[in-house]
Amino acid sequence: MLAPQASTRHPLWRERLGRVFPEVEAVFDDALDRGLPLLSDTGAAKWMDLCAWLARLGRGPEPVLAALEAWPEVAAVAGEAAYHPLREAIGAFQKSPNGRAIAPLLQSLPAVARRLPSEPALRRYLQLVVGLMQRTSVSIHGRHATEPSPGLPALLQAAPRLVAQVPLEGLARWIEAGIRAHGGHPQRQIAFFAAESDDSRALLQRERHGTLLMDLQRRLQCTLQSLWQWDATLVPQPVDAEAPLPQPWLANDGDADTPLWGLRLPEVLDTFNGVSASTRYRLMIGHLALHRRHGQALVADNWSPLQRLAVECFEDARIDRLLLQRCPGLRGAILALHPCPLLDSVDESHQSGLRVRLTRLSHALLFGAPKDELEDHTLAAFDAALAEGADSAAMARLALAWAARSRRASDQFADVVFRDTQVDWRDDNRHLWRFIEDGDEEQAFDDEARRPPPADEQGLPPRRHPEWDEAAQQLRPDWVSVYDHLQPAGDASEIECLLQRHAGTARHLQRLLQHLRPQDRARLRRQDEGSELDLDAAVRALVDARASGQAVDSRVQMSTRPEGRRFAVTLLLDLSASVNDPVPGAAGETVLSLSRAAVALLAQAVDALGDQLAIVGFHSNTRHEVRLWHLKGFGERWSDGAPAARLAGVQGAFSTRLGAALRHAGDALLARPADQRLMLVLTDGVPSDVDAPDPLHLVADAAHAVRTLAGQGLPVHAVSVDRAADDYLRRIFGKRFSVVDRVEQLPRRLPEVFAALTR
Repeated sequence: MLAPQASTRHPLWRERLGRVFPEVEAVFDDALDRGLPLLSDTGAAKWMDLCAWLARLGRGPEPVLAALEAWPEVAAVAGEAAYHPLREAIGAFQKSPNGRAIAPLLQSLPAVARRLPSEPALRRYLQLVVGLMQRTSVSIHGRHATEPSPGLPALLQAAPRLVAQVPLEGLARWIEAGIRAHGGHPQRQIAFFAAESDDSRALLQRERHGTLLMDLQRRLQCTLQSLWQWDATLVPQPVDAEAPLPQPWLANDGDADTPLWGLRLPEVLDTFNGVSASTRYRLMIGHLALHRRHGQALVADNWSPLQRLAVECFEDARIDRLLLQRCPGLRGAILALHPCPLLDSVDESHQSGLRVRLTRLSHALLFGAPKDELEDHTLAAFDAALAEGADSAAMARLALAWAARSRRASDQFADVVFRDTQVDWRDDNRHLWRFIEDGDEEQAFDDEARRPPPADEQGLPPRRHPEWDEAAQQLRPDWVSVYDHLQPAGDASEIECLLQRHAGTARHLQRLLQHLRPQDRARLRRQDEGSELDLDAAVRALVDARASGQAVDSRVQMSTRPEGRRFAVTLLLDLSASVNDPVPGAAGETVLSLSRAAVALLAQAVDALGDQLAIVGFHSNTRHEVRLWHLKGFGERWSDGAPAARLAGVQGAFSTRLGAALRHAGDALLARPADQRLMLVLTDGVPSDVDAPDPLHLVADAAHAVRTLAGQGLPVHAVSVDRAADDYLRRIFGKRFSVVDRVEQLPRRLPEVFAALTR
């Protein structure tokens, strides 16, 4: 209800505002005292007009209160010309079901304007917000919006943080990707525009400056395995542009018996003080690897925070000394990155300088040049301890001695100076401490880090793969989660029965593949030594000698060497639910049963041929769950019986996210040593999934995956039993596909295609 006018300290402006709510009356004079010094007379008049208009919209006092608070600061930062785009945006909200978002828009606007301090930039931001609102508002009948946008409130709440992280055009691309990916799913839309989902954060990082951890992940993983002999997973942690860089930390994502180590590292880094992001990441993983190898957990229950900080300082310095011994080339990077704050930066009358002194001490322990007598004595004791092979306990004794001699009364102040005290490649040392009794100290560590994975995910962690967005013509980074599983065994006698039923086909294939068997030995001509005379080389040498008068070329012998066929093939088997469909005209047969027979015949023939063959099935249940079922590895023989048992156990389920399966299986095949490689895809339908309503989206993604693999030297050929498949197969595979018109012929046709491709 609107309140009558009351006497105020600003009667003219009060009269211009008109009748307002009691909540507005209570704060009106104070708001004008704060706002009028920031505005011109014209700007103040617009301010009152805006508040009066908002009071008449029927949205209650919240929009008016938000405008009283927000507009002066927005006008002071972005200019009073921002009034018109702001009023247009509010009008668009009011004409839609999103009127309740007017107050959040105004409340977040000052923080946004501080990051976009100009009228054109703020106008562009408001256009993006209105565009999101219009495209994600729910329309039941397809014409007029009847329900508010689910993602709009989440975006407005996250907007100050978003505009601080990415440029406006990057934000526009991020919003566009979110609308296309989640426009029809309210809950996922909310998580995306709140920047809480994995794909949302990954896309944001693509729009930021710096180097992404995911772009260096494979290189860093190789460094971990080759230099530090450690097979751990690198897990990106969100980075807030307005907050300090998150410290790395180490967690066991498995259990005590089967540890699965995960290194939590910042998801993006910039070059800093001349040190590249890749070098900073190498410092982080080297420090963590040496901590795990050379560190010992200490009981922390009876130690004060000062003592624990000192122990961590000495232990980190010991680990970094070991790192420099192993990798002396990193000394320049460590020297450039390690801060050395000034003692003058601390006012000990009310501030604690403990962290400043510890950072200076750490610098002295690494690079020498102590600044006082205590540091000089401590450095000598530290060097002597390292020479004797000191461990974590020895570092603790040194740290406690230093803490006793360096303690100051100001160390108890709550105002602790943190500026220039973070050594960003060092972890948070949570693995250094263990507690006999639970207490408040443990709450500083993330409980999620100690939570075991779900019972369904006790195997390998998922591998993240990108997915191609055809509309945006760019990859969605880390979009699909692919899980590897060993296919549970079934009854191997079923496969034996299948092979007996197709015995005639098996004999035909044996004769066909005999022509592919390589020669046992290859001739090596023009050798100095050999088992027989190379007649052509001898005649050529004699003619040359007589023509030129020079000595006869002695390379006239011929020898032979064994020669084998080095061919590596991956058979990617579509195990979506449609393979359970019966085959018309073939009593008792399904697409899956005929696929089993075809795979068994091919595997039996290839085993005799000696080629390397891996068989992998796949299906998907949204982008969060793509399962790859390993039936036969490259190193296994079909005759061993285990692959046949696994083939008998396969079942069809869910959907067909082909692009992710191609990328995952292709990476493994490309890593296999061979002279030639081939990926063979056996499928029965168009790529699809329940979270991809556009039927062409996954077709375009699979086509992009095929083109990428082809560019890496890996051809992909498809065999389909879908009679209407020519159009989408040509779009995905180009000319490299075969269609089996009669499904019952698949057991014969699949090995024939293989023979033709590998001849």
